[in-house]
Amino acid sequence: MLYKKSRIIVIGAGFAGLRAIQKLAKVNADIILIDRNNYHTFIPLLYQVAAGFVPPETVTYPLRKSLRSIANARFIQGKVQKIDFAAKVVQTEVMNLSYDYLVLATGSRTKFLDVDGAAQYALPMRALSDAVNIHDRLINNFERATICQDRARRMQLLTITIIGGGATGVELAGSIQELVKATLAKNYPTINSQEASVILLHSGATLLQDYPEHLGNYTCRQLRRRGVKVHLRSRVSEVLPGAIKLNDGQLLETAAIIWTAGVEANHPEAEAELPTASKAKIQVESTLQLPNYPQVYAVGDVALVKQAGKPLLGIAPEALQQGTTVAQNLKRQLRGLPPKPFNYFNKGKAAIIARNSGVAYLFGKIPVQGFAAWLLWLGIHLYYLPGIANRLVILGSWLRDYLTRERSMQQLFNHR
Repeated sequence: MLYKKSRIIVIGAGFAGLRAIQKLAKVNADIILIDRNNYHTFIPLLYQVAAGFVPPETVTYPLRKSLRSIANARFIQGKVQKIDFAAKVVQTEVMNLSYDYLVLATGSRTKFLDVDGAAQYALPMRALSDAVNIHDRLINNFERATICQDRARRMQLLTITIIGGGATGVELAGSIQELVKATLAKNYPTINSQEASVILLHSGATLLQDYPEHLGNYTCRQLRRRGVKVHLRSRVSEVLPGAIKLNDGQLLETAAIIWTAGVEANHPEAEAELPTASKAKIQVESTLQLPNYPQVYAVGDVALVKQAGKPLLGIAPEALQQGTTVAQNLKRQLRGLPPKPFNYFNKGKAAIIARNSGVAYLFGKIPVQGFAAWLLWLGIHLYYLPGIANRLVILGSWLRDYLTRERSMQQLFNHR
C-alpha cells in the first residue's frame, strides 16, 4: 500500500499566505498555492506607485521565484470559484482540487459603504492595478488642464480628493501633495501650482483613529501645514461624475476621487454558510481554525481575529504572525497534536505623513512622531520588501526624491 502525503492548499499570496508556506518548507506534505495573480503585491507601498514615487514592478515579486527553494510547494494561477468544505474540494476556473488542510488567506476588497455612485466614480486603492489607475488619472488630468480654457473646469481637473482618513488616505494625501507642488509644478509650467489642491475628507473627529488622539492631531497639523485641505467630520453622501456631495449639502467639484474609506473580507463562495461578522470577516477560533472545520484556517484580512477581546486591525505584522501560527499548527496536526491558540505580539505600527514626518505607535504604548517615525517607517518597509533588486530600486527612488524633490519622469508617464 502506497503512503499518500497530506495536501495543504493555501488560497491567497498575501503576507499571511506566503508566510505560512515559507514556514511549511520541508514539512512532509504537498503544498499548493492558488492566486489569481502570479505575483505577490507589497500593499504598503501601493500609494507610492499611485504618487509616482516608485515604478509598479518594484512592489511585486514573482510567486514562482518565491517558491523556488520550497521543494514541496507548487503554484497554480487561477480564481477560486467555490469551496466545498464537506467534500474538502476547492473548485477553480482551471481545475478542482481536493485537500486535507486548507488555508484561506484571500485578503480584503474595497467596501463603498453603500454611498451612491462611489463604486462607479471613485477610484479604489487595494490592488496594483488600482494604484496605476490613480497615477494615470492624475497625469491625464494635468495634461488636460494645460489646454483647458474654462477656469472652472481647469480647477476641477486640478482638484484631487481622497475619501478616508486612515493610514492609506493620509499617506496618499501627503505624497500626492508633494507630487503636485514639486515635480508636476516643474513639468507643467503653464499650470499655476496655487490652482491645484489636494483634499482629504474624513468622517471622524481625528485622523488615524487607530492611533492615540495626539498622533492623529499631529498628522492633521502636518498635512495642513503642507497645503492639504483636511476636512474632519465630513461624511460623503454621494459621488457624482466629477463631484462629491457631502451630508451637509456641500458640493466639491473634483476630477480625481480616491476611495480609501472602507474594506471588507474577500472570501470565496462556499457550499456551507460561513460564520461572518463585521466587514464580512470570517469568525475563527483562537487557533485560527473555522468552527466545525478543524482542517480549515482563515488568516489576514479575511478573518476576524481577536486579542484580549478586541478585533485586530488587519495590518501586515498581524498577517505575518498569523501565517507563522498556522504553519506551526498544521505541523502539529500532521503529527497528531492539537493546535495552539494564536497570540499576537504587538510590535507596533507606523504611517508616513510626508517628507521628514511620520507617526508610529510602538508595542501598543510608545508614541513616536516626526523625523524618527518617518525614518523608522522607511527602514521597516525596505526590510520587509521582497527581492534585493526591488529594494535597491526603491531605495534609489527615495534618495532621488529626497535629494532633488524630483520624481523619475519614467514613473510620471501615463501607463496606458
